[in-house]
Amino acid sequence: MTKEEALKTYYGYDAFRGGQEPVIDALLAGRDVLAVMPTGAGKSVCYQLPALLLPGITLVISPLVSLMRDQVTTLVQMGVPAAFLNSSLTYRQYLLALRRAEEGRYKIIYVAPERLETEGFQAFARKARISLVAVDEAHCISQWGQDFRPSYLQIPAFVETLSHRPVVGAFTATATPKVKADIQDLLALQDPLHVSTGFDRKNLFFEVQHPQSKKGALLELVKSRPGKCGVIYCATRKGVEEVCDFLRERGVAAVRYHAGLEAEERQRSQEDFLFDRADVIVATNAFGMGIDKSNVRYVIHYNMPKDLESYYQEAGRAGRDGLPSSCILLFGEQDVRTQEFLIEHSQEEVQDPETAQRLQQRQLERLRQMTGYCRTTGCLRRYILRYFGQESPERCNGCANCLGNFREVDISREARWIVSCVRDLREAFGVGIVTETLCGADTDKVRRYHLDREPSYGALSEFTQSQVRACIRQLLDEGVLVQTLSSGQYPLLGLGEGAEDVARGARTVRVRTAAQKALTPTDGDRPLDASEEARFQRLRSLRSRIARIQGVPAYVIFSDKTLRELARVCPDTLEELRAVSGVGEVKAARYGRQILSQLQEPTS
Repeated sequence: MTKEEALKTYYGYDAFRGGQEPVIDALLAGRDVLAVMPTGAGKSVCYQLPALLLPGITLVISPLVSLMRDQVTTLVQMGVPAAFLNSSLTYRQYLLALRRAEEGRYKIIYVAPERLETEGFQAFARKARISLVAVDEAHCISQWGQDFRPSYLQIPAFVETLSHRPVVGAFTATATPKVKADIQDLLALQDPLHVSTGFDRKNLFFEVQHPQSKKGALLELVKSRPGKCGVIYCATRKGVEEVCDFLRERGVAAVRYHAGLEAEERQRSQEDFLFDRADVIVATNAFGMGIDKSNVRYVIHYNMPKDLESYYQEAGRAGRDGLPSSCILLFGEQDVRTQEFLIEHSQEEVQDPETAQRLQQRQLERLRQMTGYCRTTGCLRRYILRYFGQESPERCNGCANCLGNFREVDISREARWIVSCVRDLREAFGVGIVTETLCGADTDKVRRYHLDREPSYGALSEFTQSQVRACIRQLLDEGVLVQTLSSGQYPLLGLGEGAEDVARGARTVRVRTAAQKALTPTDGDRPLDASEEARFQRLRSLRSRIARIQGVPAYVIFSDKTLRELARVCPDTLEELRAVSGVGEVKAARYGRQILSQLQEPTS
């Protein structure tokens, strides 16, 4: 079977997506690969398809128990013999799966990295014919990444214990240049093919809102999307509880998920969401890593995450099927202070003070970049792509900022006073005290440090502290000011490269403010007409019945995208059915006649 035949037979696709074919060709030829492909770009096909064509077993190393279950269920639906070995199995189930693996009954086996260190699995691996080791979420091997997993560092040692070295593929959705270098070095990849398909998700609509009431804005967003699946991320467990209760009290079918819940409730919440029994899940970032649910139409961040890597990965759980979906962040200044507090206490276990300070400084810089995204009035998509080293046009015309109207305000005078104040205070204070000084506040700290004697004291007293803070944020975003850590690990304001030009009046500083709220486009592709919509709903009902009988999530049977295409094309024969993208030979044989029967029913 050729790779093209395998793609059509198992996945139902006629052509490869960008970047997939060179990765597959390299792995089939025995060459290591490092592939950076955004969520929804078909990353899993890049190692699953070679697994079908290579002679032995493929091991997929993943940190995500939920991803293993999802992907194995999907593979079995496609007719691929696959299994997972992780902590969710009972000891008896694990031994049974391992025995079947030894008998050669699986082509693909998913394992957690910790499993590689167990004696029983190592004994199996030394005897097995392993043709490919695919390392998913490979950024977890780097301490510079946002999800460092020490167990990933043991993968090269495991590979060395095998009777022969298999080809190794490393895959991740988000990686800065430093993380990519770490992946190659720490996984000991040999002359790897580097493939990066870019980070752009064109089907995602990005928006940042600065609401007076986050709960009010959230309710409006959820209520305007009835019947659509959404994920709402909160920074804390307490936030999850409050937001979930708030939505439930207002008639929203929401479930909650965080690490503080009993395992039974977490499992029930996850399954209610995956099986479409609940439209909305409110969760901390403990939920979602690797969840393969394809029909999530929106992801809302109730709080700002700690960095852009985390944000883009979490937001990227929307629209995995390629249909238009929304990623909305509700920003408040308290989010920044919360993250600063967490950073200040994040390295308490690190013994070396110099190392701790260096790591905290890096975290603060990543937080500054994340905060800059929330405050920018430029193109949001461009901001994200440039962070990951990818150039893009000035405007994407597919985010709220590009579709919104803004007016420019000159704040050069205010900026000069702010720079003067930071300089007069010898860069020894943070945003709060600098703001109080400029606004002429009569506080204990101002009196204690005699700041009321400074030339800049009260210079901006006609403004509120909130307005002065906004000006300081703009200067931080432009690099005129910087934040550094004091010996007490408290972020201090310092002068950046452009400070002197601002102080001399040689540089104009402007901010753009929203003059009119941007219009958020609807989530969905070209609307179905009345007859197509009726067929689509019948197909959804059929899919739900099949899923309930088989005990699997509905999207594992067919994605919404495939159902919409079936409703439009309305095939009359199995041959025409197989031609629809996403069907494939196995699913056409398994469900084809039921689908054709539903499509041929008259539309009332």
